[in-house]
Amino acid sequence: QWQLVESGGGLVQAGGSLRLSCTASGLTFRSHTTGWFRQAPGKERELVATMDWGVHSTYYSNSVRGRFSIFSSRDTAKDTVYLQMNSLKPEDSAIYYCAAGPQVTTYDRTDDYDYWGQGTQVTVSS
Repeated sequence: QWQLVESGGGLVQAGGSLRLSCTASGLTFRSHTTGWFRQAPGKERELVATMDWGVHSTYYSNSVRGRFSIFSSRDTAKDTVYLQMNSLKPEDSAIYYCAAGPQVTTYDRTDDYDYWGQGTQVTVSS
């Protein structure tokens, strides 16, 4: 039985930082493309960042590039992917979801990801 569990969300002032964590059980991130998505009220779920283990690369949306960073735990026994979020803006407020898929061909297509976490709320106050 697989499970993705996000944590680290919360309330922060604009300009502040948060680090989200996504821990996997029942699957191994290193055999999946792993992404962070977010969904604000009334908006579609959008890709924030993704880590493609197969080509050892990361991808960021234009809105977060230079402010957010996706990385994994150095401890291979701890199957965790992080999203470091700096210089947060009110427009970053959303529910953030961790997702993984073994055969992701289009990073920003939600249907390509087979596994999803329950989400963690991030709220940035102005």
